[in-house]
Amino acid sequence: MIPSDDEQAVIASPPRGRSRDRHGPSSPTRSRSVTETVNGSHKFVIEGYSLAKGMGVGKHIASDSFTVGGYQWAIYFYPDGKNPEDNSAYVSVFIALASEGTDVRALFELTLVDQSGKGKHKVHSHFDRSLESGPYTLKYRGSMWGYKRFFRRTVLEVSDFLKDDCLKINCTVGVVVNTMDTYRPHSIQVPEPDIGSHFGTLLDNQDGADVVFNVGGERFHAHKLVMAARSIVFRNKFFEEASGSEEEIVIDEMDPKVFKDFYYAWLSQAMLHFIYKDELVDEDVLAASSSESSIFDTLAAKLLAASDKYRLDRLRLLCEAYLCKGININSVSTTLALADQYNAMELKAVCLRFAAENLSAVIRSDGFEYLKEHCPSLQSELLKTVAGCEEECSSGGKSQSVWAQMSDGGDTSGRRVRPRI
Repeated sequence: MIPSDDEQAVIASPPRGRSRDRHGPSSPTRSRSVTETVNGSHKFVIEGYSLAKGMGVGKHIASDSFTVGGYQWAIYFYPDGKNPEDNSAYVSVFIALASEGTDVRALFELTLVDQSGKGKHKVHSHFDRSLESGPYTLKYRGSMWGYKRFFRRTVLEVSDFLKDDCLKINCTVGVVVNTMDTYRPHSIQVPEPDIGSHFGTLLDNQDGADVVFNVGGERFHAHKLVMAARSIVFRNKFFEEASGSEEEIVIDEMDPKVFKDFYYAWLSQAMLHFIYKDELVDEDVLAASSSESSIFDTLAAKLLAASDKYRLDRLRLLCEAYLCKGININSVSTTLALADQYNAMELKAVCLRFAAENLSAVIRSDGFEYLKEHCPSLQSELLKTVAGCEEECSSGGKSQSVWAQMSDGGDTSGRRVRPRI
């Protein structure tokens, strides 16, 4: 299918810099939930065990309170047991919540110390093992965890756990806590860079101007350092050539309007240390010159020529991107000639590809006549591009490529035309 004159090829415009708001780039917030235990231990020594017996079932000896995880705890030892049904056959040991608290979750460990030195302690522990229902929950102050039948009394009294009528009980409590680690970035408002406007003011006021450009009799005051920073051609002219001290430079083959717009473009780059903005004049200004009959007379074409003359690659790309948007059946041939003349290689490649893919329509356009008359070498390059399209069509399994259609004397819409190549 042949595109209409309104259809356009597209070449990406060089980026003008990262988009950002006035507060700088937005950083993601993040958070992390950490559930762990705060552990603490207490050693409880019970001397005079034999004297404690007979104090009564359900009565206990309490350790001093100790703090773990923000709560008070105590060890309760019941010499005659806690459960009346056991008839004082067992000693009982519990860990109690001794301060105010609600639904305190914790892990516990009770150790009856072997005082023989053999290390055969009696240990009941929640630590280092999987708990099906999770940590133990103490509902309120006075809630306890422990064992009613911690040890049979008759066995305890003849064991190595009791020595010199003394028992030693070690306790470890691990209170479950949850913490939220949250990172919220803080920002300081940074205004948009304004050094480009400062340089624009410098140009408008002509403060410190040290060179004059004479363009068709019209004089423009400028600054050597700014011009040299942007163009290696001017840098060589001002600082390396013998004529570098001259104060007036004559610019040939450039309209005053083009030069003025061109120089303003230099002052608006934001590329090297935010000194320059690097963008074309407004598209309205460029479009206003596009109504003329020849593409070579447009402001964009003249800026392209200036970019080639003064080796401003960035400006060349901006011009290529703008001119690429106007490529259609009627304009592609003259745009190709323009791109070839001023070394706009990306624009040239787009034009060749567009013309090759729409060859039957392009060769019947008025622009193609200009190409045949003034740029015969480009016809050879176009044929090579067509051959490349032919190979792609063949590998893609298409029934008839553009080149095959031209060989048959037909165009892509089925009409018969007389080849003019």
